[in-house]
Amino acid sequence: MPLLTPPVQRSIVIIGKENTGKSQLIASLTGKSAYSTNFRGSTVTCETYSGDGVTFVDTPGILYRSDAETTRIALSQLEFHDTVLLVVKATHVDEDLADLLPLVAGKRGIVAIPFWDKVAPSDFTRQVIRQWEKASNLAIVPVDARHLTIEQRQSILAAIDRPSAFPDRWQPDLAGWRIEPHPTWLEHPRVGWLLAIALLLLPAIIAVYAANSFAAIADPLVQEIIKPITAVVSGLPSLLKEIAIGRYGLVTMGPLLFVWAVPTVILYALFLGAYKASGLVERITIALDPILRPVGLSGRDLVRVIMGFGCNVPAVISTRACSSCSRKTCISAIAFGSACSYQFGATLGVFSAADRSFLIIPYLLYLTFTTLIYTRLVAPKLARSVQNTLVIERRIFLETPQLKTIWREAKGTIEQFLTNAIPIFLVISAIASILDWLGVLNSLSGIISPLMSLFNLPPDVALPVILASIRKDGLLLFAEPKTSALLSPLQILTAVYLAGVLLPCLVTALTIAREQSWKFALGLMARQSIAAILFTLILAWGGRLFLRYFGSN
Repeated sequence: MPLLTPPVQRSIVIIGKENTGKSQLIASLTGKSAYSTNFRGSTVTCETYSGDGVTFVDTPGILYRSDAETTRIALSQLEFHDTVLLVVKATHVDEDLADLLPLVAGKRGIVAIPFWDKVAPSDFTRQVIRQWEKASNLAIVPVDARHLTIEQRQSILAAIDRPSAFPDRWQPDLAGWRIEPHPTWLEHPRVGWLLAIALLLLPAIIAVYAANSFAAIADPLVQEIIKPITAVVSGLPSLLKEIAIGRYGLVTMGPLLFVWAVPTVILYALFLGAYKASGLVERITIALDPILRPVGLSGRDLVRVIMGFGCNVPAVISTRACSSCSRKTCISAIAFGSACSYQFGATLGVFSAADRSFLIIPYLLYLTFTTLIYTRLVAPKLARSVQNTLVIERRIFLETPQLKTIWREAKGTIEQFLTNAIPIFLVISAIASILDWLGVLNSLSGIISPLMSLFNLPPDVALPVILASIRKDGLLLFAEPKTSALLSPLQILTAVYLAGVLLPCLVTALTIAREQSWKFALGLMARQSIAAILFTLILAWGGRLFLRYFGSN
């Protein structure tokens, strides 16, 4: 009796530039949500959609010229039974084919052309497609990915079942059209980049404000709910009591997470989902790229850095969609300069408690300035190279985002936060409680206290600095009357800056290690600590020198 072998799981690998409609096309074909994984053991992180006997693998969109190498790595993992779905944009079909065909030469697959609704239907356009199919022996399917018909879906799936080899030296006749959308203020040479920055900051401001307003109402109610729990737990043995309701206990820290952080993350993810679904992210990317390239980032990377003002964890996870040459730089910028809702809220609280609310302006200016310098120092040469040009240097069509598309874009970030960040947060809370119960944190404070004089700070600020390295809300210890009374405005600014940037919080550090490696995470923390110490020394002593000559502290 012959042995039955399981059917081979085929992979359909999608190749294309940024904003060509790849994700929308796969979602329309499968009707399923994606999960992230490294393709075939490579270092290329892809969005994956599983089906019956077929796995659709959405490789990172090609944003820079250097990203072609990332695509080659993914393609090198293909096996004979795998298929390439090459996605080229109808509005720029000639240049997309010229750039992408060399990458897939010799592989088996088909070509899909989204945004066909932007091309006026005519006998000429249909003749161009037929001519290409005849010359290449490939199935070429023009579609509107946002409104995929049943016939188009069946046509693509049928073509995938009968793929042909991409010719090695095929140079398609030029279609001759190039369709550009109408320009907006984002393309204005003088004010475009300012508008782009404002559009990036707007979701962060609204999300943090709305979440804090919600927390102001919900937090008292939650505190009333947990009072009976606290009363019951207070009778537990000392260690268990500390883990439950100590300074870093699960009951103590839980409301802070679910009342303050979760709403911020959800709101910000929805905002970014709308930006992505509408095409606004790409417009912002192009507007900001010229001013960010010298520091090794793109406009798309800045979206992730700003996202960190909600929570660093989903911001780090979202860097999977960054360019291959700038992802590590982007993660470094998030870890250093993205003040999450905990950190930003605690910073505002400290300045307000000390009656020095005006310090938020120099704080943000110095944080921004030093983050740009730090990013420039850690960015690889390729990320900063003017030769590594954008391959989407053109205006993107803006679309009215559909609710299901917004949710598809935001769902991954929210799920990653709920399934990754929250469990890590709870584990760290338990570990921090045990260390606090053992007196380890106080011992560390005693060791570090003498070092505070290097920054023109009293020894009392050592404990908040240590605790802020574990959880950024540890900054709130600076708001204690006895501590704030010891500090001048410059010292408050120095202490808050040092505690905020010395290290990423532990949840962020563990997420970075999970996304990259422990070696990278430890190296990042070492570099960040050195940079933070140097920048703080400049702030402390440079600020003192400045005030000596131009004012008083």
